[in-house]
Amino acid sequence: MELRDIEIFLTLAEELHFGRTAARLHVSQARISQSIKQQERRIGGALFERSSRTVRLTPVGEQLRGDLLPIYHGLKQSVQRARDAARGVTDVLRIGMIPSNTHDLRPFWDTFRKRHPQWGLRVRHNQFMDPFGPLRRGQIDLLVSWLPVEERDLTVGPMIFCEPRVLAVASDHVLAGSDTVSWEVLGDFGSLGAVEPAPDYWEDAFTPFYTPSGRPVERQRTIATLDDLYTLISMGEGVNSLGRHVIRYHPRPDVVYLPYHDAPLLRWGLVWRSEPDSPLIRGFLEVVRDLGTPELS
Repeated sequence: MELRDIEIFLTLAEELHFGRTAARLHVSQARISQSIKQQERRIGGALFERSSRTVRLTPVGEQLRGDLLPIYHGLKQSVQRARDAARGVTDVLRIGMIPSNTHDLRPFWDTFRKRHPQWGLRVRHNQFMDPFGPLRRGQIDLLVSWLPVEERDLTVGPMIFCEPRVLAVASDHVLAGSDTVSWEVLGDFGSLGAVEPAPDYWEDAFTPFYTPSGRPVERQRTIATLDDLYTLISMGEGVNSLGRHVIRYHPRPDVVYLPYHDAPLLRWGLVWRSEPDSPLIRGFLEVVRDLGTPELS
């Protein structure tokens, strides 16, 4: 199996959508289909169950993903380490971001690079599905996550920024013309939920299960990606709370962002594996403590 075919298989196994996989890998959907069919012929069995609405891994596909994932990441890391060594970089700090506002945090990135030119810095998007998996698998060193995080094997460091929350609704939603909304509206309209449930305390910190008055907040539909979230919201099939940075980073003509007037600030902090001390992590934590925690409006 060629390395590109492995990448196609693993990306489709993560996205479970041919269109998103093609867009992510910058190839055509036909190329994705062709690669998967070739792999299935070589293996002698189906890797995915396909219907007009869903794509799912078969048991054979699940097994192949589990076997290939560590090998693929190991190969990518080996190649990247060779590139870094050729540039004189001795090590690289890998940071995963659940939020989208990497530009707002440029002072942290730039200061770290200036203080530690011998180290590289790589910042990548981290899915909210399986949020702590990349940390535990060693694919990233630090995660920017909303707080609190109460995982026994993970350490929580300083808050890196905080921000107000907004409610995302369709542009023709009954609430769309409101100047502000209350936290209580979630009891009326519910929220979207994740396909794979996150820890209850962590999900509750982002979107509560109950309003301040005690009304339940029902999860109306489930989502696997940010694209799913925006599609359902824009079609009027759900509403969802988000951090205010989405107004700047995800403007859309079919979605309106309404500020809450009574919701608590959303806090984002740094999380890492509770393992022996890392000088790279320690160096970045010093940068965050020196620059302070901004509140983004």
